[in-house]
Amino acid sequence: MLKKIVIKNYKVFRDFVLDLAPGMNVVVGDNAVGKSTLLEAVNLALTGRLNGAPLAAELSPFLFNLDAARTYTRALRSGGRPVPPEILIEAYFEDAQDGAPLLGQNNSLREDVPGVRIRVSFNEDFREEYDAYVADPAQVTTVPAEYYKVDWLGFDGNGVTARSVPATASLIDATAIRLQRGADAYLQTIIGSNLEPNERVELSRSYRSLRETFSGIDAVAAVNEKLAGERGDISDRRLTLSIDLSQRSGWERSLVPHLDDLPFPYVGKGEQSTLKILLALNRKKVKDTHVVLIEEPENHVSFSTLNQLIDKVIQKCAGKQVLVTTHSAYILNKLGLNELVLLSPQGGHRITDLPPSTVDYFKKLPGYDTLRLVLAKRAILVEGPSDELIVQRAYLDVHGKPPIADGVDVINVRGLSAKRFLDLAVPLRRCVAVVNDNDGDVQKMAAKYAGYSDHDFISIHIGKGDPNTLEPQVIAVNGLQRMNEVLGTSHQTEAAVLTYMLANKTTWALAVAESTETIVMPEYIVDAVSF
Repeated sequence: MLKKIVIKNYKVFRDFVLDLAPGMNVVVGDNAVGKSTLLEAVNLALTGRLNGAPLAAELSPFLFNLDAARTYTRALRSGGRPVPPEILIEAYFEDAQDGAPLLGQNNSLREDVPGVRIRVSFNEDFREEYDAYVADPAQVTTVPAEYYKVDWLGFDGNGVTARSVPATASLIDATAIRLQRGADAYLQTIIGSNLEPNERVELSRSYRSLRETFSGIDAVAAVNEKLAGERGDISDRRLTLSIDLSQRSGWERSLVPHLDDLPFPYVGKGEQSTLKILLALNRKKVKDTHVVLIEEPENHVSFSTLNQLIDKVIQKCAGKQVLVTTHSAYILNKLGLNELVLLSPQGGHRITDLPPSTVDYFKKLPGYDTLRLVLAKRAILVEGPSDELIVQRAYLDVHGKPPIADGVDVINVRGLSAKRFLDLAVPLRRCVAVVNDNDGDVQKMAAKYAGYSDHDFISIHIGKGDPNTLEPQVIAVNGLQRMNEVLGTSHQTEAAVLTYMLANKTTWALAVAESTETIVMPEYIVDAVSF
């Protein structure tokens, strides 16, 4: 198992360190923070291969971190002679016994542990050519990768091969698995699991017989007769068309799997994606793998199918170390919030101290949009859809733009689960405001959030005094005439307006949200959007 990964100057990562859990690691993050690159780097450190080929064959200036490359070229143009930047990827192993041959301190952290490192560095064999090249700094626009070498070493300082690395990796990306090969593998799995030897022989015999009759078909015979008459123009030998009868094109590779009478290439993308992932997990190579890397399994997959897929992933990866990247709150909740790694180009924030009851709560309700809180710069938690609309309008009035334009997500947490979201916000240090009615007891409501309000990045905003819910509070600060103008109604009393609003919660809130009239918001809501 891996306990840590260190990445320097590789793609988006300039100086990156991440501690890994021995079991499941659910990696989430915004676009372009390096989720796919992390999986690629782990696989590279353990296999020495990139895109299926040795790293040396795939070296490119674009593998180097952009900031590192720019620092290097600027230094050259300023008259300096900077050391060409290096790429370093280090995998630190947990088990000192299995990794004993790789034990040493030849790593960037100077830890005496077993591990392996990929190092892409300047090759001194090209010093003369390199010096001539950089003599004119104007022509150096990026890192000259052609003058580099790749070393794959253990922390003991010696070179390694795939056989000498105690931890193996399998990278599974459904978008990168070729369709036809996926279909072939699926068919082979069915054949291997369901057919007896005598049934395989009978299928082979029947298929050969079918192919042999092909030449006897009238249309085929007519074509072959015509081709035979062209001898000399095409070939001196007799040319005919037939089906290949050689062993190379056996029936297993000629048949095409069908799902509900549709050839595999014509089934939906979600079905294809699911099958590819499960096929990859079923292969013997993966069964013997220590570290399984899965890239966004939710691609093209429906909610119900995703449930089945994740259950199978959990079963098939039992006892293995798994890194899963995702944008799906369902997958995050299903696999467990305590396995969350919130990724950034500098490292990852782990959620390791969530209350067990909160983890269980979200596992039972995996549809909750927990990732909205995880990925938001700031969040405002509200009780229901009408509160959400009113807070959106209040933010627009105060800041002159909708909250999402500032990276602020207004999340309807359906009242009772606000504390669960705050449990998640605390270890992430996510800036969160909570908007709540007082429900007739301000002190009781304040006590409910007492354990969270001590954090300076969390603020609790509760409606004060009487009236005690949103609708009467909005009426109280706007009055009967303004409410009629905004709602397009002609109620004679505030009590009638309140009755209408309580019976049409979303309707009145939408009218307020879309109104061109000036709206006064209750103080606790203004405070929340100003936090």
